[in-house]
Amino acid sequence: MADQGASATGIEARPETAGAGPGRPPLEGMVWIPGGIFLMGSDDHYPEEKPAHRVHVDGFWIDRYAVTNAEFARSVEATGYVTLSERPANPADYPGAKPELLEPSSVVFRAPSGPVDLRNPYNWWTYVRGANWRHPRGPESTLEGLDDHPVVHIAWEDIVAYTKWAGKELPTEAEWEFAARGGLDGAEYAWGDELTPGGRHHCNAWQGLFPWQNLVSDGYEWTAPVGSFPPNGYGLQEMTGNVWEWTADWYREHGAIQRSCCTLRNPRGGEESGSVDPRQPDIRIPRKVMKGGSYLCAPNYCRRYRPAARMAQPVDTATCHVGFRCVARPR
Repeated sequence: MADQGASATGIEARPETAGAGPGRPPLEGMVWIPGGIFLMGSDDHYPEEKPAHRVHVDGFWIDRYAVTNAEFARSVEATGYVTLSERPANPADYPGAKPELLEPSSVVFRAPSGPVDLRNPYNWWTYVRGANWRHPRGPESTLEGLDDHPVVHIAWEDIVAYTKWAGKELPTEAEWEFAARGGLDGAEYAWGDELTPGGRHHCNAWQGLFPWQNLVSDGYEWTAPVGSFPPNGYGLQEMTGNVWEWTADWYREHGAIQRSCCTLRNPRGGEESGSVDPRQPDIRIPRKVMKGGSYLCAPNYCRRYRPAARMAQPVDTATCHVGFRCVARPR
């Protein structure tokens, strides 16, 4: 594994403090991330990651792992909360929608039998009635053996309910990316610049030709249990691959950020009203920033198992490859 103090760009990340955080973690399983300056984004991959720009974040605590099915179940047992995917949709929110799409459902990956047009995601995504966090692959599936896997099929309002119960928050996009880099400023991956150093897989992603040929070289066809892959320089695991993770920021293009010659300090995302997809003017659903890629990211389709990668996720949409982890900030 690459030296966690080294910089892939020759510019070292500059932490404000070293070692342990300010006292004991506020909640079990959290890791202190010292504040510092880093290069956020990338000029070398997808347009939404550009331009790379210098950012400063203050120190914060973050979950070592993504929230698991067992942890989410405890919150549901304590509060009686019912997730968005477990409830029928309000027809007034989706005028003209087919009735079957208003049933309690969620989006599930279905592998086609052979090569398909990669420009059409409906070739592998489908709404499945009865799919939700308890039944991640559909109504006949269960959570048996998945207690320590990341919870999936979680929409934005489900996140809000969980964080209120847990006494935590979601990270900003900048906090999440700073933590994911583990001190490797500007590196391609959370562990360095080589995808599989020494032939070893460092994240749960897709090997083979997406979406039909999955070689499962990393050992996991679906989600992996948290803690399955080596930690980054801050001791965090599965920050990339496994499941996409929600952040607190409303989505906007990096290029829309107004910045001067100086480093941005604790940047936040755009406005809710400006986060909607301009390509779909009739659908005014705001979007949050997702980070980290998932087990469905593949070299031939979605090279987003990197700290700089980002995706816009509508707040009403839950899928089988989206989860989250939380932060706590010093008071």
